Amino acid sequence: MRTRTESADGSAFHQLDFFHDPLPNVDVLMMGHILHDWNLEEKKLLLRKSFEALTPGGAVIVYDSLIDDDRSKNAFGLLMSLNMLVETPGGFDYSGADCTGWMKEAGFSEVSVEHLVGPDYMVVGRK
Repeated sequence: MRTRTESADGSAFHQLDFFHDPLPNVDVLMMGHILHDWNLEEKKLLLRKSFEALTPGGAVIVYDSLIDDDRSKNAFGLLMSLNMLVETPGGFDYSGADCTGWMKEAGFSEVSVEHLVGPDYMVVGRK
């Protein structure tokens, strides 16, 4: 079931099945604690669909509890990845470098990784 809710400021929230429904054509897509639920093929599919849905110059923002690139410092990210492996059929956490590579593979030209608070980071890809 696809639904759309628009707020007074013009922003809209879409409810849909992101594996089966087309993503809305928008300037910005945000995925918070989403990618770590899925296997590698599904992660890449969601990033490809995001790229296709974005307007030129648009951005996808992915935020999750990332694992540090050398996989030696962020114990929380590593434990969260173990948790995802136990709780889901194929989910796992990943590093900023992993996500950057997947975004570039999907077509994003500019990708940056920013630390937020605690174990959370955001990876921003621009079309």
